[in-house]
Amino acid sequence: MAPAKKGGKKKEGCSAIKEVVTREYTISTHKCIHGTSFKKPAPWALKEILKFAMKEIGTPDVHMDTRLNKAVWAKGIRNVPHCIRVWLSRKPNEDENSPNRLHMLATYVAAFKNVGENKLLIVE
Repeated sequence: MAPAKKGGKKKEGCSAIKEVVTREYTISTHKCIHGTSFKKPAPWALKEILKFAMKEIGTPDVHMDTRLNKAVWAKGIRNVPHCIRVWLSRKPNEDENSPNRLHMLATYVAAFKNVGENKLLIVE
């Protein structure tokens, strides 16, 4: 094994967490709810979406849009959609008392179709 470097220079500049950014993800809820009990899949799916968002965007303050909540619960507590498409956007926090400067908003993308090579048509 190679010896660990000592006294290396740290990069100066802005952190990726401090940027305001929006990204689109497809989250597989089917994997995270596998093996849950009879009446638990929808709440578990919501918790897993929040965990995924915190990991990907890096902001502990997560807000979920009502359309995303309705999309997960659309077919009931047991029949959660296998995949769900979301926009994760990091925004400045308007609450002055909050310890976090940024918060994250998870928004549902209504529908998506593959129209051709690498082109998506979003239908709302």
